[in-house]
Amino acid sequence: MKATFKPGLRYCVTCSVAERTTAPHTYPDVPVTAAMPEVFATGFMIILMERACTELLAKHLGAGEGSVGGHIDVSHIATTPMGMTVTAHAECVQVVDRRVSFKVRAHDGLGLIGEGRHERFVVDGDKFNQWVATKAAKLERVA
Repeated sequence: MKATFKPGLRYCVTCSVAERTTAPHTYPDVPVTAAMPEVFATGFMIILMERACTELLAKHLGAGEGSVGGHIDVSHIATTPMGMTVTAHAECVQVVDRRVSFKVRAHDGLGLIGEGRHERFVVDGDKFNQWVATKAAKLERVA
């Protein structure tokens, strides 16, 4: 991670709430999920928040580095119907070695819909991919 990445940096991303981002479409083959109201799904709000953090951090990574999510603690406090636009904001609040903490929030133009915190870890891409391959090989031996 470059020295340019510091607490106080901010970034935001937006998305339009489409049918595919509503609660029933997270697991449409599960009856209880398919019966949910067609509003912006919590899972999509969370991934939009993670995207804001990831894109902010990516601008300050060195060659071969990436990041992975390690913790998220957010509240989804208001519904957003289809057709609205959600904006997720990320602010870096702390950098400790390779752990980066963010304050996150999302709004839909009419009000706050979610807020909380997220942590990401900067990883060496090659080492991380090797770790994943090693774990996958263990699974293949068990199967």
